[in-house]
Amino acid sequence: MRTTRVLLFVLGVAAVAYGGWSLRPEFGSALPWLVAGPLLHDVLVAPLVGLVGLALARLVPHRRRRRWITAGLVASATLLLVAVPLLWRPAAAPPNPGLQDRDYLAGLTVWLTLLWVVVAVALLAGPRLRRAVPGRVRHAVPGRLRRAVRDRTRRG
Repeated sequence: MRTTRVLLFVLGVAAVAYGGWSLRPEFGSALPWLVAGPLLHDVLVAPLVGLVGLALARLVPHRRRRRWITAGLVASATLLLVAVPLLWRPAAAPPNPGLQDRDYLAGLTVWLTLLWVVVAVALLAGPRLRRAVPGRVRHAVPGRLRRAVRDRTRRG
């Protein structure tokens, strides 16, 4: 295991060194992006995510519901992260037929709506489905079999 970690570390350092060497000609223009990204994350995104998490924990005390809402928020953030560059400015190159001629705002709206409909259905149907299953089994292994396995492992 130690050899694998050392090998992965060496490969990672080599990849970072190659990336730095390849970035060398454009380093002046890339420097603001390299500094602004982590700074924007630490100053704006991380505190915002923490505040949303705190508010969610207080507003939705039920853990199972909070999981669905958290998953919806994470998926929404991912969709927005992918869509923002396409919504922010038009393509610099001439449009590629079938690629740049889409209505990205409408697509983002449809996907976000679909995502939150699924989350809402899961929140509304989840408790009903759990109540509808008669005599839910708590363990996948029956008690006698579980005791037999436990006794056998104790013997040796």
